[in-house]
Amino acid sequence: MPPKTRARVTKRTASSGKDDADEAAGGKRKAPAESAKNKESSECPQLCHWLMKSEPESRFENDIDVKFGIEDLKALPDQTGCWDGVRNYQARNFMRQMKDGQLAFFYHSNCKEPGIAGLMTIVKEAYVDHTQFDKKDVHFDANSKADNPKWSMVDVQYQRMMKRFLPLSELKKYHLQHRATGGPLKDVALFTRARLSVQPLTPEEFDFVLNLEDEEPL
Repeated sequence: MPPKTRARVTKRTASSGKDDADEAAGGKRKAPAESAKNKESSECPQLCHWLMKSEPESRFENDIDVKFGIEDLKALPDQTGCWDGVRNYQARNFMRQMKDGQLAFFYHSNCKEPGIAGLMTIVKEAYVDHTQFDKKDVHFDANSKADNPKWSMVDVQYQRMMKRFLPLSELKKYHLQHRATGGPLKDVALFTRARLSVQPLTPEEFDFVLNLEDEEPL
């Protein structure tokens, strides 16, 4: 059973279906190949902004609904939950770099209209994801051992909804523009590492995206 004070957040990781560019057309994601380098890489050491994906629409896996949208997080006690179920090494490594108080965009993934729905705060730094040891859980990992656990999770707290939903289609337009002009979204991970369920953002990327909520849709 999940903790009483911090309900479980069952995530879809970067391990099912097509990338986000295909999600806009209603497709599903597919597992990317993991290299040994990705498994152990800790990436950049000074990251402080994030984008984290979860599915807001019902989808059953082993008779368990893996749905979890921003409204579900908002409805939890203290509007706080553990971000469990991440089963991609690079996404896990990014979570292990997260610090208490850092901000993350809550991104709705694998749905009719994917995009950024709101903001949340990291309120507990990486610790052992207990679902890897639960044989009844869809994210059970028989190869992970209690004395050397493979997977981690963090706790997140709802902060607020975006002033307007920022759809993937609009973000892609800016990405393509910035590739040509050298703008802040030219190398954004949402398109250069689209399969990852947990992604870093530079301060410039984060600020640009945040400011879009005050702009008219492109």
